[in-house]
Amino acid sequence: MSHDWSADVRRYAPNADAVAINAIIKYLGIALQKRDSSLVACDDKAERDRIRDHFLKKRLGLTNSDAELDKAIIEVCQKMHGDHDKSRIAFYYLLAEKFHKLATL
Repeated sequence: MSHDWSADVRRYAPNADAVAINAIIKYLGIALQKRDSSLVACDDKAERDRIRDHFLKKRLGLTNSDAELDKAIIEVCQKMHGDHDKSRIAFYYLLAEKFHKLATL
């Protein structure tokens, strides 16, 4: 059974771009096969740092300060607060959308 990642994204971004969603799925690849790695643990600072350094800086090419990027990550954590299981696809989509980088994916 395959997970509907686009449904996770559309809970937060009803008009989400399917091409951008598919690009994030492709980027994450094998990591999505394990439940634990397909979710974001907002309480884990090391994970937030990895998201900042690997996704925001390397993948999206952002050069903003660490403090600004960390603030954006926390904002998405707060936006998804109601979900115990925070979909990594939705999380990354919301970050890319926040920084107007959906087309870069």
